[in-house]
Amino acid sequence: MSKKTKAFIYNFIGFAIIFFSARYVLGIYTHMQGYWLPITAFVIGTILAPKFQTVQTSQGEKLFMKWLFIKGFKEIK
Repeated sequence: MSKKTKAFIYNFIGFAIIFFSARYVLGIYTHMQGYWLPITAFVIGTILAPKFQTVQTSQGEKLFMKWLFIKGFKEIK
C-alpha cells in the first residue's frame, strides 16, 4: 500500500472516530435536532482530527502527522 493511500485512510479513520464520538455526545447532552447535530459534529471533527500527509524527500516518500495537541510534525513509520 502506498504512503498516499495510508495517509488517506488514516485521515478518514481519524475524522470518523471523532465525528461519531462528537455526534453521540452532542446527541445525548444537548437538545440539538435536525441538521445542527451532524453539522456541529462535522466542524468538531474537522478541527480536532489529526492531519496526515506524504512528503517527497531526498530519502524517499515519508508520511507525516500534524495534530492540534502535538507541537510540530511527527513522522509516521
